[in-house]
Amino acid sequence: SGRYFHRDTTLWASWTITGPRHRVFFGGDTGYTPAFAGIGARFGPFDLTLLPIGAYNDAWHAIHMDPEEAMRAHGDLGGRVLVPIHWATFNLAFHRWAEPVQRLLAAAGRTGAQVVVPRPGERIDVLDLPALVDWWTAVGSAAPDSHADAGVGSSVLARTMTRLLSLLPG
Repeated sequence: SGRYFHRDTTLWASWTITGPRHRVFFGGDTGYTPAFAGIGARFGPFDLTLLPIGAYNDAWHAIHMDPEEAMRAHGDLGGRVLVPIHWATFNLAFHRWAEPVQRLLAAAGRTGAQVVVPRPGERIDVLDLPALVDWWTAVGSAAPDSHADAGVGSSVLARTMTRLLSLLPG
């Protein structure tokens, strides 16, 4: 793993909490992998999965999941309720700010999966799920025809840095 000029100095990990009655899977900062099915078979099913859905881009396909891949991972893990993570922080990719959660909810609608999207800092009770309330549209310039929030500046910088770093030896 790595960030900027530092390589192999950090570990971005997923983990599980398994108790006698409930199980949680935290997906960390990851791309989709078929290994989710093995994790689900070994440690699942999970009452709650927290999976990354944002900052996706074709250039980072193996690094960051897109919302549909997160829904697939949730199914592979045997998840009951999914809470999306790793989105809505800062513009790293070309997608609109609220697009990840919009795409996730569309994918969940096709599969019937339960998704909870808490406001930042909001506490949820997985045994007593709150109603799904769209708070992200008002916050994130999520209008389908709006590209004012496309994150172009920061994503161009991130891509340029990634390409420059790939040229460094070692």
